[in-house]
Amino acid sequence: MADPTTLDTEPASMLQDTYWTRPEAVIDAEISAAHEQPLTHDEVEMPEEFKALITGSMGAWIINKHSHILEVSKRADVFSSAQGITLLDTPPGFDEFFASMIAMDDPRHARMRKLVSAGFTPRMLKQLEGSVLVQSEKILDEVADRGECDFVVDIAARLPLKIVCDLMGVPDSQLDFVFDQTNIVLGAGDPEYVPEGNDPLTALLLAGQALTDLMTEIAEAKRGGDGDDLTSILVNAEVDGESLTLPEIASFFILLVVAGNETTRNAISWGLHYLTHNPDQRAIWAADFDGVANSAVEEIVRLASPVTYMRRTALQDTELDGQKIAEGEKLAMFYLAANRDPAVFEDPNSFNVLRNPNPHVGFGGPGPHFCLGAHLARREITVMFRDLFDRLPDIATTGEPDLLSSSFIHGIKHLPASFTPTK
Repeated sequence: MADPTTLDTEPASMLQDTYWTRPEAVIDAEISAAHEQPLTHDEVEMPEEFKALITGSMGAWIINKHSHILEVSKRADVFSSAQGITLLDTPPGFDEFFASMIAMDDPRHARMRKLVSAGFTPRMLKQLEGSVLVQSEKILDEVADRGECDFVVDIAARLPLKIVCDLMGVPDSQLDFVFDQTNIVLGAGDPEYVPEGNDPLTALLLAGQALTDLMTEIAEAKRGGDGDDLTSILVNAEVDGESLTLPEIASFFILLVVAGNETTRNAISWGLHYLTHNPDQRAIWAADFDGVANSAVEEIVRLASPVTYMRRTALQDTELDGQKIAEGEKLAMFYLAANRDPAVFEDPNSFNVLRNPNPHVGFGGPGPHFCLGAHLARREITVMFRDLFDRLPDIATTGEPDLLSSSFIHGIKHLPASFTPTK
């Protein structure tokens, strides 16, 4: 890694999209320094294109210590998700439309999670695990004879996208469409993902509506049927006399296809980047794949932290580590920074596939909002790297990641890779 002291890079706020597109060494050095500081409140300017719809401050308390994130996550009665999960204070219903139950507080969150969990039965999860194995092999079949690829677009993004769409009963003919719309939803601040002629806010709203229209059509077609996909289950099932409405199903689909696709694809992408730059760790894993897989996958998720932060809002005057937090103030829980907290992780910026224990918060902190899909994400990452080690054992990145301009997602848009072609 480069020496951060030799890089001409101005310090920036973690709240800014551009903070996370800078060299890793610079980011790590600034996070290390931030861990030595008391809680700080930061503020960034509202993007011009959002001012027509959104009001309020984009300021927040920067929560970067591991222990603080654990505390805020557990105190869901004091630190609300329903006020928004990003810095933007959007109109009522906006966050739930794009983020479903992760933008709700109890009891509404508990109701939604209970209804959705009815579809995540052991039988459904076992069926999905079988699908992960099949789809991973198919993806590598299509690139194995090329010798090079864009690892994100050709491999990492395709597995979680296919699994989520299969889970929801979305036909293969719609995969590219869903891929493009989800890129817009999470990449609205990145010029690459804003369609020509649109501003970011319009592009975001149109992409959300397009995904809603697709899922509404699919759900309507499955009403009264006996399909075993999750949409069929959700549109026909009742739990304690309640069922999900079509808008709730569509909103949950956006959450699944965005969170389930983007976070796993970025973990896989960062994983290849870390393995390429740490050949000693790659050799350890390759020598005993199954024995090391669990700790290696946890380490990829820790260091990658695909969701950079989540916001909470104080529902009352309170304190955190002696710092007074006023009612209505925002807190940005930076999981990526907490996962590099030296108070918890030895040599926190290093990639160690044998790290144990590894109490990272890459799937969120403890409490009601812990990631529902964590088990599936771990399975997808494990299967993909097993197949890569078996089929393309010398695959490595050949350039630096092309990073997503986003403070919310620690994303890679493109990652060149090469390997010895095989049949």
